[in-house]
Amino acid sequence: QVQLVESGGGLAQAGGSLRLSCAASGLTFSRYAMGWFRQPPGKERDFVAAVSWGGGSTDFADSVKGRFTISRDNTENTMYLQMNSLKPEDTAVYYCAAGSFSMWRGSYYSSDRSYAFWGQGTQVTVSS
Repeated sequence: QVQLVESGGGLAQAGGSLRLSCAASGLTFSRYAMGWFRQPPGKERDFVAAVSWGGGSTDFADSVKGRFTISRDNTENTMYLQMNSLKPEDTAVYYCAAGSFSMWRGSYYSSDRSYAFWGQGTQVTVSS
C-alpha cells in the first residue's frame, strides 16, 4: 500500500521559513517524479514545485520561485520543500504527490492529473 505522509506544516510569520517533508512508503521512490501542490482556503489546488526522479531537475510556480526549494533523498524515500520568505498568500494545505508520468515536461509535472498518489496534506498558515 502506497503512503505519502507530509509533515512540517504549522504557523509561521511573514518572512519566516518552514520545511515540509514527505515520507513515502510502499513504492519504489526513485521511479517517481515528485511534486508539491497547495490548496488555499476556498480555492483550487495549484502546482507549487516538482523534482525529477534523481533530483537533477526541478521547477517551481512563478509565485514561489526564488523563495522555495525542492529536494529529495532517494536513500530515505523522502522529499522536502524548503519555504523561505513566507508570505500570507502562501497559506494553504500543502500536498505531496508521486507522479505517474515518464517524461520531464512542464505540462506533465505541473498538472495534478499527472500524479497517481497523494498525501493527506499539511496545513501551512502564514500570519502578517
